[in-house]
Amino acid sequence: MAYQPNPARYEAMEYRRCGRSGLQLPAVSVGLWQNFGEKDAQANCRAILRTAFDAGVTHFDLANNYGPPPGAAEEMFGRLLRTDFQAYRDELIISTKAGYGMWPGPYGDGGSRKYLMASLDQSLRRMGLDYVDIYYHHRPDSDTPVEESMGALDALVRQGKALYVGLSSYSPAETRRAVAVLRELGTPCLIHQPKYSMLVRDPEQGLLDVLAEEGVGCIPFSPLAQGLLTDKYLQGIPDDSRVARNLGNGALEENQLTPANIAKAQKLNALAQERGQTMAQLALAWVLKDPRITSVIIGASKPQQVTDAVGSLANYQFSAAELARIEEILQG
Repeated sequence: MAYQPNPARYEAMEYRRCGRSGLQLPAVSVGLWQNFGEKDAQANCRAILRTAFDAGVTHFDLANNYGPPPGAAEEMFGRLLRTDFQAYRDELIISTKAGYGMWPGPYGDGGSRKYLMASLDQSLRRMGLDYVDIYYHHRPDSDTPVEESMGALDALVRQGKALYVGLSSYSPAETRRAVAVLRELGTPCLIHQPKYSMLVRDPEQGLLDVLAEEGVGCIPFSPLAQGLLTDKYLQGIPDDSRVARNLGNGALEENQLTPANIAKAQKLNALAQERGQTMAQLALAWVLKDPRITSVIIGASKPQQVTDAVGSLANYQFSAAELARIEEILQG
C-alpha cells in the first residue's frame, strides 16, 4: 500500500526561522549518520523516516561519508525517497556534506573546489536528486584557502545543485571569515552545524555569539552525546547498543561510559522524571531552550526514538533553579 502521510503532520511540530533567511526548519531534525548503512534493515529505516515525517519532521540530514560504508546512507535514503517520499519532495529539506575522505587520491578529501563539486555530483546520483536544499562543507581544511572552498559552495548554488550552503565544525574565527567570504560572493551562509550537548559545551565559547551576530542558523549534532544523555546506559551496556556492536564511525565508545559520566546521567535522569520527561527529552529541551538554536539533529535506531525526541517540544522551559541544578550536576 502506498504511503499516506499523517494529514495533521504540521500541527504539532514547531518550526523555527533559520538565521536571517526565509527558511524555517523543524525544531527536531533527523540525521542519518548511523543506522542507515548497508547492514541496516530497509524496513526499519523506512519506519524511522515515515514516523519522522508523520510528526512534521521535514528535514533529513546526510553526508557523503555516512553509512557504513561511506555513501550507503545516501543510497538508502535515495531508495526510500523514490518509493515513499517522491510526491512530497517539495515539503522536504534534504542536506548533505563533504569534507572527509571519500575516494583515493588527492581529490577525494578536504575542501578543494575539485572535491566539493565532484562530491556533490556523486551525492546527487546516490540520492536520485536534481538538487539538495543545504550543502555543507563538513569541516575546515587548513590546506585550502577558505575563498576556494566557499567559492565552490557559491558556484554550486549558482548551478542549481544546492539551494543553501552551510558550515560544520568551523571555529568561531573560521566561521566569521567563511561567512564574510560567502556574503561577498552573494551566497549567504544559511546555517552552522556544531557538536553541542550538555556534555560538550564548546559552542558557548564564542560560536553561538558569532552566529547570532552574523544572522546564521545553528543546528547542533549529537545533542544526546551519542546516547549517553538517554536512559540507555544507566544500568550498563545493552547488547543491541552501538557500543556493544563496536561500530566506530563516531559512535559512543565504551571508555566514555565512565562512572562519573554515568553518575551525571543518573542525576539528570532523576531531574527529567521530576519534569515529566524522559532523559533524552530533557537533554534536547536543554539545547532547544536557547533562541539561537534553529533545530537539533537526532539520530534514531528505532521509530520510537523519533517520537520521544519530538516530545521534547512539549516543555523546553527551565526555571532558574532547574538550570542551576543542571550546572551543579554537570560540574560535579
